[in-house]
Amino acid sequence: MIYKVYYQENANEIPVRENTKSLYLEATSEREVRQKLKDRHYNIEFVQLLEGNYLTYEQASPNFVLEEI
Repeated sequence: MIYKVYYQENANEIPVRENTKSLYLEATSEREVRQKLKDRHYNIEFVQLLEGNYLTYEQASPNFVLEEI
């Protein structure tokens, strides 16, 4: 399954919407996504499962790059 993760790069700062970034990650569950990103010390705001038409839409985006961890 493919997940889209919304995050802030610095977990010690107050989250600001304009600084929110996203990445795409393949994992079997949301828990696995969080475990894979634990070493990066991100402030994870939201983890969203992509499936169906929404996955197709995201894959058509030029920003869609599947993260390899």
